[in-house]
Amino acid sequence: MRVENLTTLIYITRGSDCLFIRKTRKGDMNLDKYLGIGGHFESDESPEECVLRELGEEASIGAGSLEGFRYRGLITFISSEYPTEYMHVFTASVAPDFELPARACDEGELCWVPIAEMDSLPVWEGDKIMFDYLFGSHSGEGTFTMKFCYEGEVLEFHEEKSW
Repeated sequence: MRVENLTTLIYITRGSDCLFIRKTRKGDMNLDKYLGIGGHFESDESPEECVLRELGEEASIGAGSLEGFRYRGLITFISSEYPTEYMHVFTASVAPDFELPARACDEGELCWVPIAEMDSLPVWEGDKIMFDYLFGSHSGEGTFTMKFCYEGEVLEFHEEKSW
């Protein structure tokens, strides 16, 4: 049974690139946006179990391919259009010669994007704040919590804390 308001995301790096999925499924709140790999919890899953299952389903990447698998934080996503969502965020890396399996993903298109170009992608505005904690000036600050409040697709308010 799918748990609607609990989700996971993982951002995987390969050298100076990061793996994204461009969502292409009609009716998806993230249509045409770039996201890390992830999805909704199944009943009785831990955040780690959920993100690893989703990674296998969407990108055919197993835990054995990951290096430095790490929990990074929790995001509370509040929207005027969608139910509140609580996202557990992880990071990991793969070897520089790692290649994605040649299989289509029914959720969207998988692609490697240079980390330096991530802010130019069509993403939720709050993701750019999160990217700074994952890959930018705040990346060494440990675990974070963030709260993003949207009116439509406009970020109206946010809070961020790290420790």
